[in-house]
Amino acid sequence: MNTLHLSWLMLRRDWRTGEWRVLLIALVLAVGSIATVGLFANRVGLALQQEATSLLGADLRLVATHPFPPAYRAAALQRGLRVVEIATFPSMVVYDQQNVLAEIQAVEEGYPLRGKIHIDDGTQHVAQGIPAPGTIWADKRLLQRMGLQLGNEVVIGALHMRVAARMVRDVDQSVGFASFAPRVQINAADLPASGLVQPGSRISYKILFAGDSAQLVNLRVWLKGQLVVGEKLEDVRDARPEIRTALERAEHFLGLAALTAVVLAGVAMALAASHFIMRHLDTCAMMRCLGATQAQVLRIFMYQFLLLGIFAVLLGDLLGYAAQFALVQSIESMSEAALPSPGWLPLWQAAASGMALLLGFAFLPLWQLKRVSPLRVIRRELGMPPARTGLLYVSGAAVLSGLFLWQAGSLKLGLTVLGGVTAGMLLFGLLAWLAVHTLAWLPLRGSHAFANLARHGRTNALQIVALSLGGMALLLLTFVRADLLESWRGRMPPDAPNRFIVNIQPDQRSAIKNFFTEQQLPAPQLFPMVRGRLIAINNHAISGNDYSETRARALVEREFNLSWSDHLPTDNALVQGAWWKQGASSVLSVEEGIAKTLGINMGDTLTYDVAGSPFSAQVVNLRKVQWDSMQVNFYVITASNTLIDYPASYLTSFYLPADKAQASDVLIKAFPNLLLIDTDAVIEQVRQIMDQIAQTMSAVFLFTLLSGLAVLYAALLATQDERIQQAAILRTLGADSRYLRRLHLTEFAVLGALSGLFAAAGGTLLGWVLAIKVLEIPYHPSALIWLVGVGGGIVTVTLAGWLATRRVAQISPLQVLQSV
Repeated sequence: MNTLHLSWLMLRRDWRTGEWRVLLIALVLAVGSIATVGLFANRVGLALQQEATSLLGADLRLVATHPFPPAYRAAALQRGLRVVEIATFPSMVVYDQQNVLAEIQAVEEGYPLRGKIHIDDGTQHVAQGIPAPGTIWADKRLLQRMGLQLGNEVVIGALHMRVAARMVRDVDQSVGFASFAPRVQINAADLPASGLVQPGSRISYKILFAGDSAQLVNLRVWLKGQLVVGEKLEDVRDARPEIRTALERAEHFLGLAALTAVVLAGVAMALAASHFIMRHLDTCAMMRCLGATQAQVLRIFMYQFLLLGIFAVLLGDLLGYAAQFALVQSIESMSEAALPSPGWLPLWQAAASGMALLLGFAFLPLWQLKRVSPLRVIRRELGMPPARTGLLYVSGAAVLSGLFLWQAGSLKLGLTVLGGVTAGMLLFGLLAWLAVHTLAWLPLRGSHAFANLARHGRTNALQIVALSLGGMALLLLTFVRADLLESWRGRMPPDAPNRFIVNIQPDQRSAIKNFFTEQQLPAPQLFPMVRGRLIAINNHAISGNDYSETRARALVEREFNLSWSDHLPTDNALVQGAWWKQGASSVLSVEEGIAKTLGINMGDTLTYDVAGSPFSAQVVNLRKVQWDSMQVNFYVITASNTLIDYPASYLTSFYLPADKAQASDVLIKAFPNLLLIDTDAVIEQVRQIMDQIAQTMSAVFLFTLLSGLAVLYAALLATQDERIQQAAILRTLGADSRYLRRLHLTEFAVLGALSGLFAAAGGTLLGWVLAIKVLEIPYHPSALIWLVGVGGGIVTVTLAGWLATRRVAQISPLQVLQSV
């Protein structure tokens, strides 16, 4: 008979008898959970990226100080991308004998490519298009400073233009302090007639791109080979550090959720495969007696596994797709957000993961099946042929390691979590083995149950580790996740600074503090700022040409905001070195990200040029900055007496409640030289990202919990046959049903207590990893997790064990012994 046909017939027979039940459920849940995580993360990631790019106005942009060659635009259009070009430059706006320096932005039709501009032209609404020729849109700061009304005429260069609308909310507005002027938007068609584009004009040219991610990647690769000095390519991560930080943490959070599902799926697969193979030893022995070769036996069962795997993968992918769709519809904020449709890649990845788990954990046991002796037909005591157990662990660990590193999205993060999980499983397994053997030696009630646990110490240790992983998923879902997300969202509390004031002069500091007192607002801390350009590292002159990376070149070619302080800023953390003592001089503290980009190390001497006067100082520490805190932060800080003789201005950030919004108008009128930056839009964006991730994690961990339940189910069924045989022997020796139930419940209670204890320890440890390595927040574990872990483990495993074995005590011993 054809081997494949025989495999199909045996698969159908085992299907009808329920032999594939555990393995099928484990594999479907494995693929389904990975598919759900992947599809959900894909959709949310696309949505988060779209929302983040709405602040940039595009998916990708190229910035330069000169016009772009036509080839750039042609290359983008050839790849099917949408393209617009804009030009930005400072110019005076004249009205009624008033002159105000403004940032003029000349835009083409189609701008912005991402996001919406909200305007007020008599009624507030989303702008449809761009300013008509001969008109401008101006932001609130310019209207307030000049006393402008809609319909007034202003002069910009050689142009006389009418104020057509007030920009209520714009895109592509810096949260930093590169721009010190209010913004005016004009039609690019008016630019040539303005007379403002002259040789030497300080014009920044931008070309914006939007479209399919694959096309953008293709264009990015092409552009990197074309860029010249003065051209900088950036996306939302490059341009906006506060959004970049939120996106990276969101992606890592989702990646670690997927890792949890992968581990649990692997454990369930291992237990289910072992259970299936143990139940087919007799079949293999019979086939060998009928003349089947070892190779034939291996092929027959391998084909069965592959056929089952294909079916389970398809079913799991279908389950994952339906589940993520239902989740999106059930979460109100996501349903209203109209998330983009997911791609097919997560489904293929889930299918590949499922098959890898199946073969990784089942192939070596299958290899053992072909070596089953024909003597087992008459000698039933012959069990599983001896095998190199280490190879099974290595193959399974290799599969899990590959999936870990893949799902983590970060080599460092993946290796960290993988190492922690591996060490934890080995440690918990050793502790479980020692615990069951220690209980067997203690003179306690239920000693028969403890001795029974010790008799199968290695198997029970593996079962405890498996159960603890399922319990850890539950604890992560109920306790750790909520604590972590609340702590993360607490990084941006309701009263996070939503206004920045720039260009405060030294003689205005007292007046500014008095103003806040008069307005019944807390007086903010004022931070000194000096503008300087990095010109040398270790006395070696540097320029943009010394760096190949676009961002590094841009950093060297522009001026830095330098500040001084005798104390470490509250939202900063030292990663190397120590903070200086009072009275120190010629010392620098550098943000670790910019240090890495520019190749700056501890002990390096940096030279800055401040208004034509250079100074040098040594790097004595590196800092990690919480860019998403919306506080005033600096790349470079020095001691207070280093820059004391240089001309400085001051800046600050503060929270302005909605009921005191008029205070900003009063501030601008009282201090016309100040630049007041409204960051409400950015804060709202970051909070939306946090809220969406919070809801996403709730849904993702629900599926992780399903995988944990699959582990529990597989672990209990894996020992069911052995418990049935043991019960038959004890019944033959005179034990009654009540004694058997008490024996089983005692064993399950011990297994539950130990697994709950290890689940609490694992959940606490993983919570710490998430807090420190991913969200970068302090972690304060709750003592309740230990109580719930141990108590919940006892109740859950005992109840599940009783449901799985309640019929064991009722089976006739004769019926069991005759089948042995």
